[in-house]
Amino acid sequence: MFRRILIANRGEIAQRIIRACRELGIETVAVYSEADADALYLSQADETICIGPAASAGSYLNIPAIISAAEVADVEAIHPGYGFLSENAHFAEVCRSCKIHFIGPDPETIAALGQKDNAKQMARDAGCPVVPGSPGSVDTESEAVKIAAEIGYPVIIKAAFGGGGRGMRVARNEPSLINGYHAARSEAKNAFGNATVYVEKFVENPRHVEVQILGDMHGNVVHLGERDCTVQRRHQKLIEESPSPMIDEDTRQRMGEAAVRLIKHAKYHNAGTVEFLLDKNGDFYFIEVNARIQVEHTVTEMVTGIDLIREQIRLAAGEELGYTQADIKFNGHCIECRLNAEDPRKDFQPSPGLVETFVPPGGPGVRVDSHCYSGYRIPPTYDSMIGKILVHRPTREMAIQTMQRALGETVVVGPKTTIPISRAILDHPDFRQAVHDTGFMERYFGNSAALAGLR
Repeated sequence: MFRRILIANRGEIAQRIIRACRELGIETVAVYSEADADALYLSQADETICIGPAASAGSYLNIPAIISAAEVADVEAIHPGYGFLSENAHFAEVCRSCKIHFIGPDPETIAALGQKDNAKQMARDAGCPVVPGSPGSVDTESEAVKIAAEIGYPVIIKAAFGGGGRGMRVARNEPSLINGYHAARSEAKNAFGNATVYVEKFVENPRHVEVQILGDMHGNVVHLGERDCTVQRRHQKLIEESPSPMIDEDTRQRMGEAAVRLIKHAKYHNAGTVEFLLDKNGDFYFIEVNARIQVEHTVTEMVTGIDLIREQIRLAAGEELGYTQADIKFNGHCIECRLNAEDPRKDFQPSPGLVETFVPPGGPGVRVDSHCYSGYRIPPTYDSMIGKILVHRPTREMAIQTMQRALGETVVVGPKTTIPISRAILDHPDFRQAVHDTGFMERYFGNSAALAGLR
């Protein structure tokens, strides 16, 4: 087991990693930017090192600065958290060349799965269902037109590298395909430094379901069930839950088995997530692999009782899983609402600044993961998420009721937050009846009139 770990991240995930390390008896080194000098997690780490200015490029994405901090602090491993450098194959390779363990998969695996057209081929090879589309990258406009004609409209153009909804365009006819092709390439180039795109069939009104996996360096792989992430706005998740209320036991088993086959085929170790689209007929299709811990990993922790960060650290240290698929039990229903400093009434405009008062909820079945506190100043530089509120109850209906109570207890004075939109979603009959899809937010909360009525 490691003696000392550097955390190459910030906010609630840095705090979450520190907590897991403390329970394992591991010392932690927290790096931070000048904008995060008053961050809560810094007081919880054993050592702190400033690595640069507020801008991510000079701090949390600054590989030389992070490696220098790791060497000065004499750490054995680096945990990248999520976002920033967590899926950067070059960073993982630099760690390895400096004889520092990267708490995640091998750089070769990250690179292979990070290229989405390559990941799709790996899924095909593993017998994992994929959405019909181009076999690889689409490098010319004429090739895009030909492929779209073959698979039929609507189609979606996607960046082969990156995510978060950038470099994506839906086309329902040839003129929109041509415009979307060039727009997606341009956006992908600006966002990810690579203009490569591919084309696939656009699944209308799908549900978004992802499977959590764990794999060790000895070839053992298990899945920890699925999370439903269908409630999204512009490809950004707002609410996650487990188990998915939209799939039956047969689909659940086949989806889990498909994810395990892919991960074994990829020779993947550590934690990861295999994402699927579920169509209206109940058929599922592979989208991508997230080769890192997810924001919503906490949902899986609640229904399985397995500490995923702890498992990441153990597996990176070379330990075996120590359990099989049959040993994993699922208990109750968990719902997570992301607490973002955004104003839903103003098109989710970020709302940074001073948090005058922060009072998190509590009571039976409630968990809060947050780096926020009264007097904290939310910097405008980073992601607007300031926490996650989770509830775990015996049934989905009870979980919804408890979440409504928890959101009602939460006090954030100063910035606007997503609490009102979360409460409205939970109240909506489509969500309560679990008949919603990824178009839910645009359909019911996609205009100013609907948002103006939020309480």
